[in-house]
Amino acid sequence: MKSVTIYTDGACSGNPGPGGWGAILSYGDIRKEISGGEDMTTNNRMELMGAIAALEMLKEPCHVELYSDSKYLVDAFLQHWVFGWEKAGWKRKGKGAVPNSELWIRLLVQSRRHDINFNWVKGHAENEFNNRCDELAVSEWKRIKSQSEKP
Repeated sequence: MKSVTIYTDGACSGNPGPGGWGAILSYGDIRKEISGGEDMTTNNRMELMGAIAALEMLKEPCHVELYSDSKYLVDAFLQHWVFGWEKAGWKRKGKGAVPNSELWIRLLVQSRRHDINFNWVKGHAENEFNNRCDELAVSEWKRIKSQSEKP
């Protein structure tokens, strides 16, 4: 099984507002940067989309070390919340539907396809890959925002 390292980040201007995500995939000496965004979204959705897009790019099952500064993303797997939400039909006790359930479902599909270790990194710190992902995500929301401001 190939070993891949993935860094992801999401960003939003307003919450909701224009948002972007960025990811870096590394396999040996090969490194690929990807990014995308949405017009009206939330930071949490962009955090999830960065991970989803990166994992969905992998053509075969891989061992993945996934790094994110999103506790929302990382803790959902490390604390097993996502499996509880799935078991409960995407409902939270006394709080209604799980937000972003369609994205969590896509992530669960990938988590079952790949052997993933989820790792939290401090955002906006000394990690060059996390910082680069933030740059990619911010550039996406800025691009989307500037397009929407054109007459």
